[in-house]
Amino acid sequence: MVKRRQFLGLLTALGGAHVLSACGGGGGSGGGEGGATSVSANSTTGTTGMSATTTSAGVTAAAGNGKTPASTNGATVGSSNGKGAASSSGTSTGSSSDTSTGSPNGTAIPPAASITDNQAAVWTLVNGSVYRNGVAAGNTYNVTLLLWYGGGIYHQGTGGQFYGWSGSTWFACNDPRLGGTSADGTAIPASPYIIDKVGALWTVANGVVLRNNAVVGATSNVSMLLWYGGKLWYRSTDGQFHVCSDLDQWMPCSDPRIAVAATSGTFHGINGHYDYRYTPAQIVTIMRNMGCSTYRVGCIDDPVSLGAVVSLAQAFQAAGLTLFVLVNLGIRDSNGLLFASESVAYSRGYSCGATVARALAPYGVVMYECGNELTRDGAMILDSTNAGTKAVDFSNVNWPIMRGVMRGMIDGVKSAQSSAKCGVNFCVADIGAADALWDGKQPDGTSGHPVVRWDLTTWHNYEVYGDIFDIGSDGSGPGFDLPTYCKARYGVPFLLTEWNTGPEKSLSYRADYITSRYATYYQARKTKNIQSVMYYVLDSGDTTYGLMIDGATVNLPYNAFVGFVAGHPDS
Repeated sequence: MVKRRQFLGLLTALGGAHVLSACGGGGGSGGGEGGATSVSANSTTGTTGMSATTTSAGVTAAAGNGKTPASTNGATVGSSNGKGAASSSGTSTGSSSDTSTGSPNGTAIPPAASITDNQAAVWTLVNGSVYRNGVAAGNTYNVTLLLWYGGGIYHQGTGGQFYGWSGSTWFACNDPRLGGTSADGTAIPASPYIIDKVGALWTVANGVVLRNNAVVGATSNVSMLLWYGGKLWYRSTDGQFHVCSDLDQWMPCSDPRIAVAATSGTFHGINGHYDYRYTPAQIVTIMRNMGCSTYRVGCIDDPVSLGAVVSLAQAFQAAGLTLFVLVNLGIRDSNGLLFASESVAYSRGYSCGATVARALAPYGVVMYECGNELTRDGAMILDSTNAGTKAVDFSNVNWPIMRGVMRGMIDGVKSAQSSAKCGVNFCVADIGAADALWDGKQPDGTSGHPVVRWDLTTWHNYEVYGDIFDIGSDGSGPGFDLPTYCKARYGVPFLLTEWNTGPEKSLSYRADYITSRYATYYQARKTKNIQSVMYYVLDSGDTTYGLMIDGATVNLPYNAFVGFVAGHPDS
């Protein structure tokens, strides 16, 4: 874990939020109805110094930090911080001082004879083609409507498709009058449509889900389409819910709106290491002074690490505290080589899990985490800048090895302690990996492989990864609520087994981060089944992560942590 934390510090220094969220977004064709020539995905907007991407809805957006900005559905959006900003269409939004030169917002041809934009350019519609100051504006034909809305010029073709003017050409978009992103919880049929975070227009026709009038995946008998937590969900006529993946596949789940309260008693937690210089009795005292109930520590089946954890388990059992044990086995053998096959990986995982559980079961340990950040091993994640929301982000060749060791650890633990609860650990936004494991699929999409099922969904969330309740998807795509997704998809408690900001942050920043982040986790524990959040770490030997150094408190973060725990009972 120490090397991983050092790696995080390097990532933060190299690029902040860019590191784990690749720049770019989905490209969309803007050609078709109306005869407009679409803007390409790498064309530039009128916003200086920013790159442009074209979303799946055809909305051209500029972002200064690689994140997809909020769209107003058809407007060209410019932003220096990745957040939604005013339109920067080629007709110019103008400033507050010159808006009086333009036609009233919503002016359309017909019935109007002309439109004047904020640059005093006059737009007309002649024989189905659009003109600006008497000169053809791009290549248009069969235009039935020309619209001035929100500081932008739009036209509609005979087929109903809208296009927005970028300043030099036209891009496909929604009717801008439909509004921006739909409110969370918007559902069809109560609403006639849903607009997602990239401006795509979702509808239901004859029981089938459509996005921008195109069928999305395989759906039928859809009775409700729901926008919730940054994802699209549908309910079929038989009551079954499905959620749409980043690959436009619909996967079975429960209703994401159902609030699930986590079991109390283990919410406030912290990480440690088996090789600390503290005695078990000292750690018990520290835990009590901090108000923590849960201590996460890793080991494997070697005598040194397992013996140290057994001693901790004995002390924790006597003190009535919870020891959460990480079975810290990777996907490589003792020589650092990948296990030769899934069966070899399974056997090693089984042996390790069984040995650890047999040693700890007599001392009240009932929860185990089977593996630590295995999806982020260099042999698994194909591109570490990807958020992991697609199964194809991971190595198809090495996938069986990871699956084998995970299955082995779980089965081994349960062979020695059938009532034990086993978790599998993920990072960043690795739902692509979690879904494939849960459903017995390979990253290439083939099915029928062994499934991996867990009793606890465990996750790591460092500030560089993004807000776990609005975490970005691959290609710097729009955020989604990860705990809500996991609650509905896997139906088991969610545990955040590592969380912190970066090692380069000041102590005052870290203290503020602890207070603000902890509050969001605490608030969600009774609705999103968040059973425990375990701060990383008790003692890092310096001020990069830890709350203590050799028994002395690092006052600002320590006081923030202890103060929050004291004021927020786990009840």
